[in-house]
Amino acid sequence: MLARLATKRLLEVRQIFRQNHQTSRSFSTALNYHLDSPDNNPSIPWEFTNANKEKVKEILSHYPSNYKQSAVIPLLDLAQQQHGGWLPVSAMDAVAKVIEVAPIRVYEVATFYSMFNRAKVGKYHLLVCGTTPCMIRGSREIEDALLKHLGVKRNEVTKDGLFSVGEMECMGCCVNAPMITVADYSTGSEGYTYNYYEDLTPKRVVEIVEMLRRGEKPPHGTQNPQRTRCGPEGGNTTLLGEPKAPPCRDLDAC
Repeated sequence: MLARLATKRLLEVRQIFRQNHQTSRSFSTALNYHLDSPDNNPSIPWEFTNANKEKVKEILSHYPSNYKQSAVIPLLDLAQQQHGGWLPVSAMDAVAKVIEVAPIRVYEVATFYSMFNRAKVGKYHLLVCGTTPCMIRGSREIEDALLKHLGVKRNEVTKDGLFSVGEMECMGCCVNAPMITVADYSTGSEGYTYNYYEDLTPKRVVEIVEMLRRGEKPPHGTQNPQRTRCGPEGGNTTLLGEPKAPPCRDLDAC
């Protein structure tokens, strides 16, 4: 009796997610399990392009032949680049076949790492850093400016398919907070780039979006003209000359 009730409840829950699958990814479980859809199911053929098959060979050459499974992350990354920024289940199956493991082993990796997208993203996938230093420096205002300008919610794709906005945890640019990264899938795996844009303001991030829309390449790195990379505004105030070696490096001085 309990088993029948549990099975019935499970079917009801799955039906709820099926109804919301096409319009919403807000349920946390949408990140860690798959539901077939017309554009994402195992029966859809998928394989690497001829050019990427050569890249697959090059990637596998870095690992012993009996440890092909170690190449799962770079192969998933290559598949995602080829497929316009996201991984359908058939692409994951193709990777499993290449490295000769059960598909579940690939699914485990793809659902664990947030850089693998399992739903469609824009040709330019904008990821806003949401960790504490960036939040203190205004990352929420940066995200709000993007969502308002593009007319989407987080993880939605614009109607023209060009842009989507997501969140990423710390990307290591705390000194240049707030920042975003742009994953550029507009030219597939051949022209794929992943660039940081730092020291942003709401106005500047909208300007970057419009430059991308026009097909331009915004200068990446700090967007503060008074800074060079991670240096202070106005230039360095310390370490202006060649530093002296520690005395212990001079054996006679010791």
